Amino acid sequence: MAAASVAADYPTRPIRLIVPQAAGSASDNVARLVAAELVRQMQHQVVIDNRPGGALMIGMELMAHAPPDGYTIGYGPVGALAIGPNMVRGLTFSVLKDLQPIAQTTTGSMLLAAAPSTPFKSVRDVIDYAKQYPDKLSNASSGNGTPGHVGFELFKYMTGARIVHIPYKGGAAGIIDLIAGQVQLMMESSNSMTPHVKSGKVRGLAVSSPTRSPAFPELPTIAEAGVPGYDATTWTGIVAPAGVPKAIVTKLNAEINTALATPALREKLLAIGSEPVIGTPAQFGEFIRKENAKWADVIKRSGAKVD
Repeated sequence: MAAASVAADYPTRPIRLIVPQAAGSASDNVARLVAAELVRQMQHQVVIDNRPGGALMIGMELMAHAPPDGYTIGYGPVGALAIGPNMVRGLTFSVLKDLQPIAQTTTGSMLLAAAPSTPFKSVRDVIDYAKQYPDKLSNASSGNGTPGHVGFELFKYMTGARIVHIPYKGGAAGIIDLIAGQVQLMMESSNSMTPHVKSGKVRGLAVSSPTRSPAFPELPTIAEAGVPGYDATTWTGIVAPAGVPKAIVTKLNAEINTALATPALREKLLAIGSEPVIGTPAQFGEFIRKENAKWADVIKRSGAKVD
């Protein structure tokens, strides 16, 4: 009865949503869209707290050690919940033990894009050039341990291409240098890269998922474009510190699912290449465990490291 009473009154004050990437990054873009809809529904402020760095572990670590009262939650992309934990040593928390899944929010893909100043029109162009001129090309990422970092390392491992990784503090900074030609290539979440590809500021070459993106049906998958078996699907979700009362987790899950089902939010997410996902905390928890195992294997095989 006490737990039910807590959930009935929740929230009574602003909720802090920690995003482990910089403002303007892929996760931040989606988090702000979801948060805005939650504010409308719950009639309480949801404050975005950007905490980038440490292969996305700084923000997740801060959130994991927060009071388990439901007023500090975290926006977890695949990089924070399945990639970074398998790359960063000395963490003071465990994703699988110290975080509590609330709801998966989106699934999507990354875009492999080239600077407009390059001659590359296809994935094969990139592979051929990189093999002919080893270490002459550079690829930006939104940071160490992000999907764009590890996804590109997997690309290099599967193709034998030697390309220099340049990590940035957020996707927006990397994209700016890609547009300017300071780096030649970048693999970044569709919801960050889409407007720049559509405007022609960068050249889209392929998508990282095993199926084509609804936002770019004309672009092949990397697997179709010459790297059979390539798959680097992205996703995001909301988690909380372990110990948050189940009644609050259940209420948050219901509010998030309701938000994702609204036509307006769904349309906004699809427009930037993210597909809404509706499910239970248990389903998200099992998905996180499977993704941890998958990316641990990818990291081991590709040799990706925190530079």
